[in-house]
Amino acid sequence: MSTPGEPPLTFGTAGLRGPMRPGPGGMNVETVTAATWGLAKVLADRHLGGSTVVVGRDARHHSDAFALATAEVLAAHGFSVVLLPDPVPTPVVAFAVRRSGAAAGVQITASHNPPSDNGYKVYLDGGMQIVPPSDRDIEAAMAAAPHDVPRSDVMPSDTGLIADYVRRASEVRRGTSPVRVALTPMHGVGGEPALRVLREAGITDVHVVAEQFAPDGDFPTVAFPNPEEAGATDLLLALAADVDADVAIALDPDADRCAVGIPTDSGWRMLSGDETGWLLGDYVLTQLDPGVVTAHAVVASTVVSSRMLASIAAAHGAQHVETLTGFKWLARGDADLPGSTLVYAYEEAIGHCVDPSAVRDKDGISAAVLACDLVAELRAAGRTPSDALDALALRHGVHVTAAVSVPADAHLMQRLRTAPPSRLAGELVEVSDLLGRTDALIYTGESVRVAVRPSGTEPKVKVYFEIRLPPRDDVAAARGEAAERLDALRADVVGLLQRGPN
Repeated sequence: MSTPGEPPLTFGTAGLRGPMRPGPGGMNVETVTAATWGLAKVLADRHLGGSTVVVGRDARHHSDAFALATAEVLAAHGFSVVLLPDPVPTPVVAFAVRRSGAAAGVQITASHNPPSDNGYKVYLDGGMQIVPPSDRDIEAAMAAAPHDVPRSDVMPSDTGLIADYVRRASEVRRGTSPVRVALTPMHGVGGEPALRVLREAGITDVHVVAEQFAPDGDFPTVAFPNPEEAGATDLLLALAADVDADVAIALDPDADRCAVGIPTDSGWRMLSGDETGWLLGDYVLTQLDPGVVTAHAVVASTVVSSRMLASIAAAHGAQHVETLTGFKWLARGDADLPGSTLVYAYEEAIGHCVDPSAVRDKDGISAAVLACDLVAELRAAGRTPSDALDALALRHGVHVTAAVSVPADAHLMQRLRTAPPSRLAGELVEVSDLLGRTDALIYTGESVRVAVRPSGTEPKVKVYFEIRLPPRDDVAAARGEAAERLDALRADVVGLLQRGPN
């Protein structure tokens, strides 16, 4: 039920996203129609009327109706609409926009949100997520949408673009060594496409979590369909142990994010997004020709991600770029570097872009291919992912990361700006205020780094911690020391946020 006088949905980090319910604050056909009318107007104002627009959807409740409304409104405005025929992973739409030279793309998805939610994600600029002022322009146009928006019939397209995506994603693989994989699409749309891509890449020893393989908008086996949530990957890790897998892969429901699990001496565990980012970033750079090619290669991570990728890039002679949070910024990591090309980007929230020339967004399926390939090549060399992480720590130092959400009122960020702490966990820290670019504060000391930013949807702040220690031979001892420092840092910062600066 809608709330009287509620504000309309607005474009956030991942487009429009909200509960499926009546009213302007809910995801419904009327909201989708108004958003599409606004998108059509913005495209026409930019002299892109009559151009091609790709429309896709996931398998959430009402996604089919929302996608059809999107396609039919665009068609009525004279656009050439490519309505993908079946539910598809979000990166397929990003790929299709770039591959077909379309002016825009729309994917109906709420990614890893609860079952009650749905969303509307827009791509422009060669298949990249929209950034200001495009989001505000569409919102302004939405507000002026008429009540009776015309629609014209649209026939679904063939599956050619989907087949093109499968071929391209399979080509991410570098090696040919065998690997045994445990896989879950977490009730989303990534299961069958991921199997097709892995098979085409020569990875055929794949075992799936049967209870989570078929798309199901109710996500019955998980409290939240997010691989980062506690317990969400329990079935996957149990399967991996049962089949003696080499690697475990969890996709989120729209398959744009990929979580990786590995076996260790004490059992299976999921890697953090940062750990996966280090491994994949290093692997991508290792495949490049050293010298001029690598010097013009760009890898990117965000202000809340670990600093290790910067060190890895420097060791390879490549460039590292730090962006604001979100793949709408990461995808543009090479925008201010003429002659250089983005080759890899990641965010700590298990998002990885491993083939930017084809998909300028996070792509869980191509990331899964690359992760499996890395594990296969390590296995062929008698090494494990844990060995690879140890090798990175020996070269770049131990980095330990964590994140928490802390309840906060609307004035906390201003209080932190007015009276910033001078010490955290016993270390002197300097503060960097990113307010001119985004609402975030970064505290940096000799070994500590803390990023604080408000949640865009809830009355809380998100805090990202990192402890960095210089390289030393005893990696295990260094990790133990870093973990102790991380505990002290976390307690210090959480206490500071709860009581406010002195």
